[in-house]
Amino acid sequence: MSEIELTIDGVDLRELYGERNKNLDILQESYPELQIISRGNYLKLNGKKKATQNAKANLESMIRLLRMNKPLDDMTVKDLVAGENVFENHVEESNSKTTIVHGRNGKPIKARTRNQRKMVESIDKNDVVFAIGPAGTGKTYTAVALAVRALKHKLVRKIILTRPAVEAGENLGFLPGDLKDKVDPYLRPLYDALDDMIPGEKLNHFMENRTIEIAPLAYMRGRTLDNAFIILDEAQNCTMAQIKMFLTRLGPSAKCMITGDMSQVDLPRSQHSGLKQVVRMLEPIDGIDFIKLGAEDVVRHRLVKQIIRAFEKEDDQNTKTKKKKATFAPSFSEEE
Repeated sequence: MSEIELTIDGVDLRELYGERNKNLDILQESYPELQIISRGNYLKLNGKKKATQNAKANLESMIRLLRMNKPLDDMTVKDLVAGENVFENHVEESNSKTTIVHGRNGKPIKARTRNQRKMVESIDKNDVVFAIGPAGTGKTYTAVALAVRALKHKLVRKIILTRPAVEAGENLGFLPGDLKDKVDPYLRPLYDALDDMIPGEKLNHFMENRTIEIAPLAYMRGRTLDNAFIILDEAQNCTMAQIKMFLTRLGPSAKCMITGDMSQVDLPRSQHSGLKQVVRMLEPIDGIDFIKLGAEDVVRHRLVKQIIRAFEKEDDQNTKTKKKKATFAPSFSEEE
């Protein structure tokens, strides 16, 4: 029998252990004779020498992946215990296979996480794809890269990018300038993504001849959008009627991506987001796919991932508190 003690430093324990210790459970299932004891950043492995050594090697590889800022999901852990060289896989993922399009100065724009790669695979197989997840997971950026790729490969004739003109919790009042000046601030993230992928002069040309069109959602009414790659961004700020209006614009040869974050609804209290209901309604339809991104897909500052998880934890706690209050709320009969 062998016993190995490990102290984990420099990585997020929640990422290493997995949701509800899922990654540790995979190790346990792979080495049934092994006992894994975890207390915070302290791990103890008890069992036969070969099993403890293999589990230790697997854990060290998992830690190494996290330190390389690579996603560590259950499939990767299963690949590790099966003896696959996941580091080789990640080297391969840096090559042209994961490059969606080459941007300005030949910069490769890549799908950087597993769920971003799912977005790429899904749009090749489906005509409508919903990508839903928190801020910083690359939903909009990946969608715009896919649209630019489709245009470059002549799969579509134009790109149409739209989002609802809803202020993010602030009342900006009347903005100066003409109509374009008024709506451009709402559409800035789309311009920023395009700016990374298409040289300035060419982008201006595409904008002038309307090969690339960026417009608020209200401008979509009454149109048929065909031979186009269409992106609806910030869909959580659409009402049910707006999403229905948008989806019924699609022509026979259109591709469409809808991105949204249900934790960032900026609609007035009197209005409800239609995104959640639409996802439930459309899920059974063939040709429509849904990709859910999470904190593990965050590609912004390392703290963004932790910030998102802190908010998720707070939301979960609030939900539990509300349910508890509802359970213990007194009920009164008419006789009382």
